[in-house]
Amino acid sequence: MLAMLLINSVLVTVAVTIHYEFLFRTYRLLRRITLRYRYRVLLGVFAALIAHLVEIWLFGISYYLINLNGALGTLQGNFIGSLWDCVYFSFTTYSTVGYGDIEPIGHLRFMAGMESLTGLVLITWSASMLFLEMQRYWGDMDDRGTSGDSL
Repeated sequence: MLAMLLINSVLVTVAVTIHYEFLFRTYRLLRRITLRYRYRVLLGVFAALIAHLVEIWLFGISYYLINLNGALGTLQGNFIGSLWDCVYFSFTTYSTVGYGDIEPIGHLRFMAGMESLTGLVLITWSASMLFLEMQRYWGDMDDRGTSGDSL
């Protein structure tokens, strides 16, 4: 169990750091570039999606490596043990969809729970950043949905 706590601590720390860096650098980029506000928001959305994909793959690769060994737990169900299965499981866990077709056994249950919590927090963080970016321009909108800002 101690090994799983350490693995989870490292995974969550790396995922949060990745997310912070993506959001920080995206925010800085959005401040420097000259684009219409809607394109700035789109750029922010795509950057957030890329950050989430990187984090999902981080967890997916971890599930794959842990499942190969089997000492800390396994994944079972509609699962053949491929990296793609592990990434799929990570997608459904990170997004808290949890279809239930793949089930963690043993200490991997704790890792799946931590990934769900981490995904929930990081998705919310992205949504908050994007909301703040959009809110900067909503006050400038007229009734036609256009901004007085020509950028």
